[in-house]
Formats: sequence, C-alpha cells, structure tokens
Amino acid sequence: MSQQSGTRPVRKQPSGSTTALSEAYDTALLDLDGVVYAGGEAIAYAVESLGTARGGGMHLAYVTNNALRTPDTVAEHLTELGIPTQAGDVITSAQAVARLISDQVPAGARVLVIGGEGLRVALRERGLVPVDSAEDDPAAVVQGYGGPDLPWGRFGEACYAIARGVPWFASNTDLTIPSARGIAPGNGAAVEVVRIATGGEPQVAGKPLPPMHRETILRTGAERPLVVGDRLDTDIEGAFNGGVDSLLVLTGVTDAAQLLAAPPQHRPTYVDADLRGMLTGQPEVVETDGGFACGGWRAAVRDGELELEGEGEAMDGLRALCGAAWTWAGDGGCELDGGKVVERLGRLGRLGL
Repeated sequence: MSQQSGTRPVRKQPSGSTTALSEAYDTALLDLDGVVYAGGEAIAYAVESLGTARGGGMHLAYVTNNALRTPDTVAEHLTELGIPTQAGDVITSAQAVARLISDQVPAGARVLVIGGEGLRVALRERGLVPVDSAEDDPAAVVQGYGGPDLPWGRFGEACYAIARGVPWFASNTDLTIPSARGIAPGNGAAVEVVRIATGGEPQVAGKPLPPMHRETILRTGAERPLVVGDRLDTDIEGAFNGGVDSLLVLTGVTDAAQLLAAPPQHRPTYVDADLRGMLTGQPEVVETDGGFACGGWRAAVRDGELELEGEGEAMDGLRALCGAAWTWAGDGGCELDGGKVVERLGRLGRLGL
C-alpha cells in the first residue's frame, strides 16, 4: 500500500472516478479541524455525508494532529454532533508520538509533557510516565498542542531539559489551527518558541510524516484508504508520503488559489467543496490541445496567464484550472496569478471562498 514519495509520478490534474469515493475506498482517514468541525461545531453537510458513507459500508476513522484531546473525548464530541464514533476510531498525533518515544526509551521511563491530557493518556498507553518538571529526570521531552491556556512557563521546562541533552519530540508542527473565531496559533508555533530558545530540533510524529501514517494503518487495518483533509502541507502531503489517494475539501485553511499553486507533494487526487464529495464520483479532467477540460469548462495557460472559458459547476472549473496550473508548473509550484479566474468561480459558489 505504501510507496516511497520519490517514485510517485508528478500529478498533472485531479483524478476522475466513475464510482462514489465512499464505494471505491474501504476506509476514509478523515482530518477533524476544518473538515468535520470548526471551533467545535459541525461543518455544513459533514454529519449527513459521513452518515451516508458509513451506512454504505465505508469505515470512518478520524485522524488528527491535534494532541490536546483524548480519543474518548473526541469520540464523545463527534457522537454529540450526530456522528456515532468509538474511541478506537480516533487516531491522534499524541498516539503516534507516544509510540515513537516508546521505541527509543526504556519501558516505564519518565517523559516531560508540554501539552494537554491527550499526550498524557497516550504516553500511559505505551507504558510511559508523564511528568511536569525538568527536575523529574525525564528520559524525553514531548510537546503537543496545549490549547490557548497553556502557561508560558511550560516552554521553560522544555528548554531546561533539552539544554541538558534530553531528546525532544513533537506531536506535530502545524503552525495554525482553525477555531470558531478564525485561524489561531497551532503547536508548530509553540515548537518554534522552544526551537529558538534551544537551537534544538525535535523528532516529529504527526502528519505529514511517516510515524503518523504508520500509527493510522496499524490502528485501522485499512487496505484501500482515502485521506480526507483540508491542509495541503499535512493531510495531502501525508497521503503523498504514504503512497495513498487523497481528497481535499475547501472547508478549512486551504483556498482555491493555494490549491492552484501546489507543488507535487501537495496535489490531491480529488478536490471538492465539502464532504459531499465523498458520496459522488469525480468528473474526469481531460487534457486537450493546449489545455484541460472538465464539465463545461476549459482552462489553459496563455502568455503567462491562467485562462478559463465556459460555464457550469464552479468545482469543475477549479479542477480544469488545476490541470492547467499543475502541468505548467511541472515538478514545482505554480507561480501564475490565478486571482481573477478564482474570483470568477467564487461568485458561482461552492469554492469555500
């Protein structure tokens, strides 16, 4: 199922599917923040779409880089939103980093925790002992998202231990996290504080890195997984690194312009406005003379500019534009200004703009 990212061909356009994605894949590996909910509230169409996919036989697993909450808490929250979930259906970066640490320190070792309860529960699950001070003789330091109320002094404890040579681990390095009020600093921003103070470099477990993919596959047993996410640099790159297909939804941090600019490791297999895209096939993007067509749209690069002609569903226009932009960029990121064509599609709706 997995393959080295260096052997993957450069994606020229989103793929098509003649069958619903919920039927073509046995397991959806769903990100949470920005995909299923934002600020604790369900995103539009998420509850209904996931219920339909599950009712059709697709296994739903929730894979999050947010290390703050425990799987039990996440499952309870999802169930309250109308998405029946068991704790075993939730995989967190806290679990992935706890396994990474347990592979390198003795059983029963103490681990200095800079984060929340999710990290503590995951460490105990691996037979490790969470501690709060650099004076507790920790064998490792682990840093994960601790929420907006994490005391500043916790970063000092991490720095004191790291300066003594204690190995440093991070659940993930997402710089931002979606909230009900907008985009807030994520664990990556907190990791940068410690990095600046110590000059150190943590071992990172979360998406898009292999430890998270390994943890997910071990816990789900997925054979034909589909990664579903809103972030190019974690969800989509993680799928790329794992050699599995992905669906980008435009309900979180990624907008249409960022998608067009994506380098190969950030290009999803499929793209849709929201989770309703799991329940349908995906229209084929066809390469034509000098451009790409999808639905009633045709996109091309002429004289150094992205052009779009036609009419129809806005998402089809975006898919055609991806073909034109990604082909023009080759194995790099597209630097063409897609603002005008994206604005035109945004006026048609369903682009998360």
